[in-house]
Amino acid sequence: MEPSIVFEDDDIVAVNKPAGLTVHSDGKTQAQTLVDFVVKKYPKLETIGEPLKLSSGEIIHRAGIVHRLDKETSGLVLFAKNQNAFLFFKKQFQERSVKKEYRAIVYGLLKVKRGVIDKPIGRSSKDFRARSAEPSARGLKRPAQTGYSVISETSAFSYLSVLPQTGRTHQIRVHLKSIGHPILCDTLYAPKRSCPKEMGRLALHAYSIEIKTPSGAALRLEAPIPPDFKAALTTLNIKL
Repeated sequence: MEPSIVFEDDDIVAVNKPAGLTVHSDGKTQAQTLVDFVVKKYPKLETIGEPLKLSSGEIIHRAGIVHRLDKETSGLVLFAKNQNAFLFFKKQFQERSVKKEYRAIVYGLLKVKRGVIDKPIGRSSKDFRARSAEPSARGLKRPAQTGYSVISETSAFSYLSVLPQTGRTHQIRVHLKSIGHPILCDTLYAPKRSCPKEMGRLALHAYSIEIKTPSGAALRLEAPIPPDFKAALTTLNIKL
């Protein structure tokens, strides 16, 4: 799948990112990124926002990104189209006034159908790539809260609406694993679990964002559920 523009005005571009596409370069690979797609379409955005300075001294321009998604996650990513808009949107994310909804397919049947997972997140003591919400987590443990509700379910899988209230690295994946229901096809947090071929990637999608515009208007944006996600739901007999 290619990225697609969901919405744009004078201040913002909302892009639906496919799974498997990195948001911006890490300086180690020449693979195409979401930023490359955006800059090609909107060249003036290249220097908007805050560049990333690598330890090598290389500067990575991030084209007005105000938040990010993991490579494996599909869905909405917002880009500011000018510096004033970038600062305006950045402040909302810092103040946690932006409402984000994700959709996830997880292993198992949740006993509690609606709730908030409130567990601090640190680094995994077993894998340097991973984070952990367990007592054994290393380093600084940052507060993290994730709301969820079950949309539909079978005896073996559940389809969730997930509302992160904070924005820690791998937060949704870590929190759902911590309650015994890791995300379908998560190769880092559930590597030994079965993964239907229709999915074949992390079953997590950034579905919607609600944010205020510089004019003061409330803006709600949605990225449609991707075809592979729908195919997995059908295979698992889960209702959309």
